[in-house]
Amino acid sequence: MYTHRHNLRKRRTVLAAATAALFVPFVAACGSEQAGAGADSATAGTAEQSLTGIRWNVDSVTVDGTTHRATSDAYMTLTEGGGVEGSYGCNSFRGGSALDGDRVRLDLLESTLVACDGPGREFDHALLNAFTAGNPRAEVKDGRLTLTSGDGNTVRFSEGGADTPLQGTKWKISTLDAEDRAHLTFDEEGTVSGSLGCNKVNADATVRDGHITVGTPTTTRMVCEDSLMKTEKRLLRLFDTTLSYRIDHRSMTLTSENGTSFEAFAAA
Repeated sequence: MYTHRHNLRKRRTVLAAATAALFVPFVAACGSEQAGAGADSATAGTAEQSLTGIRWNVDSVTVDGTTHRATSDAYMTLTEGGGVEGSYGCNSFRGGSALDGDRVRLDLLESTLVACDGPGREFDHALLNAFTAGNPRAEVKDGRLTLTSGDGNTVRFSEGGADTPLQGTKWKISTLDAEDRAHLTFDEEGTVSGSLGCNKVNADATVRDGHITVGTPTTTRMVCEDSLMKTEKRLLRLFDTTLSYRIDHRSMTLTSENGTSFEAFAAA
């Protein structure tokens, strides 16, 4: 059974209905200039570029004329040996793939089924719809991949790069109740600040050897609805303790000594 790598919520898996394989036409840009006419012509004249083994990070998805910017770590990787894996942003997926000339076939996609709230759910659904639209046209140029389906849905990717730095990044906490309000920023001066979903928070934070030692929090004294206060109480467990953290591109997992764990993603 396939599950997402982070076990923060109870998950179920679902085998996506494969009514038809997803064929991705792979169209390389072709130029009319002669070879050696310049760097642009060299790129434009490339007949085919390998897609395998590259982490293609999703920048945006356009469905039914509405463009959704990536709000989490959505990506796709075609693996060697005929596989595909990735994330819609909220749910992860994997399945089979085959390169056939200028086409890529994706089929039997197996996906986690997590009930996500807020912008993460909206983006997850939009990307899922775009991926299953069928027979999109692909264009690759200068480290960017664009898939465009016959009905106009578009997914834009950029080639994966380095992990997002811990310090100086606004990390939005993935919770079911905070409605995209909870976030933390660690700075190089040795502090962490942000929002717990209702109240603002500040504390000392020392980063060393893959761990963050967080001091006693100072917070505002607002009272919000019960769901936000419940989330805030959970987030306070990340303070007055030492956290381990792991960053994977634009996603981060924070885990405290008492076992409390949260996922976060870099704000766009």
